[in-house]
Amino acid sequence: MNGVNVLVEKDLFDSAAAEGKANFRSATQQLNLWAKVGKNALANPDLPISFIYDTLIAKEQPKEIFEFEE
Repeated sequence: MNGVNVLVEKDLFDSAAAEGKANFRSATQQLNLWAKVGKNALANPDLPISFIYDTLIAKEQPKEIFEFEE
């Protein structure tokens, strides 16, 4: 993944580090998730934030192929 340097307020970074640690993410990964949730919430104001969050988390999960039994 390519990245750029940005300035983030220390308290926001510290919050991201704590939240990320609880969810097995780095502070950077947590900040990116929060940014994606916020971006998608603003683009889709009629959707609940919890739906947006759950959808983004589901997209990160590894894909499993389901095989039907015959």
